[in-house]
Amino acid sequence: MFNNKTIVYTSGTFDLFHYNHLRMINYARSLADILIVGVSTDELVSSYKTPPTIPFNERLQIIEALKTPDIVIPQHSLDHSEIMKKLNIDAFVVGDDWFGKYDYLKDIGVQVFYFPYGTGVSSSSLKKTIYDSYEKHLSQERKAKPNTVVDQNATEADATAVS
Repeated sequence: MFNNKTIVYTSGTFDLFHYNHLRMINYARSLADILIVGVSTDELVSSYKTPPTIPFNERLQIIEALKTPDIVIPQHSLDHSEIMKKLNIDAFVVGDDWFGKYDYLKDIGVQVFYFPYGTGVSSSSLKKTIYDSYEKHLSQERKAKPNTVVDQNATEADATAVS
């Protein structure tokens, strides 16, 4: 709390920004007088999963372009203890895919809210959908092409013989 204002922090990778990201940020905003959004750096994300598709600076600019955050900062660590203390954070909002991971923040007086993403869109599911669609398209393209130049010439010769 600062000057009787509730300070809320939310964070994420925000890769392939989608409506569940927006819903979580808007939920955090509803709890806050001051909303701070942390965007995970490429180095941080790469330390625990596949590197983001969208580079850090671009993801940061996307979040800065939203009207809901008051402040947007880089997030360099999954341990939020230090940032909570330095910024006098009252509450932390994170997706429920991290359920239980940040309960330790309660010990330093920070309320923790695990936002329910529910089913549907996630950056991982978007990436899988795009990849699967590409693989299907590629497979169809491969089936439509002759295996070799000889096969193509034979097909052309057969077509000429029939005419």
